Amino acid sequence: MKLWVLRHGEAEPRANTDAERRLTAHGREQVLHSAAYLLGQPLQAIIASPYVHDTLGFAEPVRTVPWLTPESNVQQVIGEIERLGLEHVLLVSHQPLVGSLVGMLVHGHAQQPAPLSTASLAELEGGWPLAGLMNLLALHHAH
Repeated sequence: MKLWVLRHGEAEPRANTDAERRLTAHGREQVLHSAAYLLGQPLQAIIASPYVHDTLGFAEPVRTVPWLTPESNVQQVIGEIERLGLEHVLLVSHQPLVGSLVGMLVHGHAQQPAPLSTASLAELEGGWPLAGLMNLLALHHAH
């Protein structure tokens, strides 16, 4: 299985709620830069947080799910990924979830979250999305 975890790009500093903060122009540029690493990848699904997000122009429709919010439980997210049963998946969410998720999948514990800045893209590979059993192939940071 290949799993890509993309942290949301830079968002506006304020909105009525955190969930309503839209990407800034710089944030959209950051995400497009990171998304370029996905060109030619056989993505089967793009799964995103329910928070406001701009469509990136992927051919695959973006599926919005309630289990990808910043404070979601990492073990629950791993279980949801397993239930998808897909081989090539992109997850788009926010800190602290994305760093904790990548850390858990690679190290098997939450003590070493991955340092994902805005619009960073982590590329992982493994037989199954289980804690400690995936390898971090690359970490792309947006500029």
